[in-house]
Amino acid sequence: MKKEIIVSELDILHLALLRKNVESFLESSAARMDAPGKLLLDIAPQVHAGAKAFFKEALVKTLDIDINSGADIVADLCVNNQHIIPDSSFDIVVCTEVLEHTLQPFDAVNEIERILKPNGICIVTTPCNFRIHGPLPDCWRFTEHGLKALFKNFRDIKIDALETPDRDLFPIHYTLTATKK
Repeated sequence: MKKEIIVSELDILHLALLRKNVESFLESSAARMDAPGKLLLDIAPQVHAGAKAFFKEALVKTLDIDINSGADIVADLCVNNQHIIPDSSFDIVVCTEVLEHTLQPFDAVNEIERILKPNGICIVTTPCNFRIHGPLPDCWRFTEHGLKALFKNFRDIKIDALETPDRDLFPIHYTLTATKK
């Protein structure tokens, strides 16, 4: 018999705060970065509206590992996909709520770096104090220090935390922007 999964009130609250944080972050990022002629790659946006809901001027392409996702590009972010995506292809890469699901997050960030144009910007969100969730696998939780290690080859790294109410030093969520050197 399958065990019933219990979703607590805290989980429901954190999910609402996290989703609002992602949407606000994408909205503010689009306000600063969206422009005609920009090429943007949105990684695994299948469940939510993704970058297309916010970036109206840039040409938005999608990437997903799932062959049934309907993504423009089907590929594993954790490997070099040079045969599908040439080096320095994208001005912006959006990677929201994905890194925690990758088996090799350092390889995933290396691939993001490879496909970004020089001075290209990545827009990343990832949970910290949030329950295990799908699509599975859900492998990692990153702190600010872990994110700095993942993005060590980038410059202008800006990390913001969505703090957990009444619980210091364990944010619900992080947002990050970083520029390829």
